[in-house]
Amino acid sequence: MAALGDLLGRRRVLMAGLVIFAVASLLGGLATNEGLLLGARGLQGLGAALASPAALALITTTFPAGPARNRAFAIYAAMSGIGAAFGLILGGWLTGHSSFFGVDVEGWRMTFLINVPIGIVAALLAPRFLPESARHAGRLDVPGAATGTLGLLGIVFGLTRASEEAHGWGDTGTIASLVAGVVLLAAFIVIETRVSDPLMPIRIFANRTRAASFVAMMMVPAAMFAMFFFLSLYVQNLGGWEPLETGFAFLPFSIGIIVGATLSSNLVNRIDPRFIAGTGTVLAAIALFGFSRLPSDLAAGDVVASLASGGSAVDIDYVSSMLPYLLLMSFGMGLTFVPLTLTAVHHVRAEDSGIGSGVLNTMQQVGGALGLAALATVASHVATNSAETFGPQAGQAVAGAGVPAEQGASLAQGATQLAAFADGSTTAFLVGTGLVLIGSVVVWLFVDVKHEELATDAPEGVHVG
Repeated sequence: MAALGDLLGRRRVLMAGLVIFAVASLLGGLATNEGLLLGARGLQGLGAALASPAALALITTTFPAGPARNRAFAIYAAMSGIGAAFGLILGGWLTGHSSFFGVDVEGWRMTFLINVPIGIVAALLAPRFLPESARHAGRLDVPGAATGTLGLLGIVFGLTRASEEAHGWGDTGTIASLVAGVVLLAAFIVIETRVSDPLMPIRIFANRTRAASFVAMMMVPAAMFAMFFFLSLYVQNLGGWEPLETGFAFLPFSIGIIVGATLSSNLVNRIDPRFIAGTGTVLAAIALFGFSRLPSDLAAGDVVASLASGGSAVDIDYVSSMLPYLLLMSFGMGLTFVPLTLTAVHHVRAEDSGIGSGVLNTMQQVGGALGLAALATVASHVATNSAETFGPQAGQAVAGAGVPAEQGASLAQGATQLAAFADGSTTAFLVGTGLVLIGSVVVWLFVDVKHEELATDAPEGVHVG
């Protein structure tokens, strides 16, 4: 979708993406069945796929290389962090309500409907504040778009299916989906090397620093998105926190990412991006390892007794167990995203800036989707094995506590599920730590552009790579 911005004008594509996202949100909020809801989510993805790379490309082409562009990307990264944290708070608040201004509306519907005015207003304001980019000749690579999208969908679906106890890795559907995904992605690469106007020119990976930036920006968000997912479920399911309480718990994340992004935008003028992003990834890995130390080896008797009395499975000390790692994680992300975004689009020719931004955005989204699917699969298998051990222990604890038979079975099952999830989620954090460390190694070894060079733009005739 990023290529459309180069072909049709990036402001125009940004506005179209915002409108599509708003319409999709309206459909999702009014959905009357599962099919319409899933279709609306897919349409939201289409709108985001149009808007996000177009916005990134507009920043690249509007602000010259150097301090101005660094500040712009710092603001972009900070707003992303604020949006993530504020979205959790607002989503939690909306979900907890069943009526608004005297009108009965289910809270989950409002998480969709609130996007409608935001998207429309942003689209209407775009012509006032954003210049339109030049349109470049070419044609849309439909075969590449189809094979690339379906290939990624096949792999994500296969990983997700593998995490389900009813299927697993040996399931025919799982294997077929993964094989089809790999074959389609192989076809995508072949197509991109042969068409005249490829959706993702292979030449864009020829520059070692840019390629390394893309890889790192796929690995790091994979762990970050999984952190939000598993940590929010952990504190609500095991800690008994309310959705709104959970949202506010993540608020410091926005503070940390603002500080990190602001600092990195200033440091990148004086320090090579390798050292800034490399430090950020190490800090993020430390934070994820800290989350992996959350209580997971639970005693059956304690969990059963606590649940029987109406309490939570674990007692989470927010100040010591969460807050330091949230701040460390967000600060590390702020240090990482700004320099890697700059190196990913550095020296990309103006007519290719939409493609460069699109590849960067794709790597982030694909990394998040694949990372979450992979870590969810890991967590599911660990949880299944843990439940086999914990289940009999929970049954014995229920019997020893003298709980009535009609309540005992459900109490033992609930305790087992929570203990298994604790084990699985902390393992996912540990594996996520490994993903970030891999990204960190890539940054330290292969991102070798100097900060002096980062402050310049390529000559007009130089092409990508």
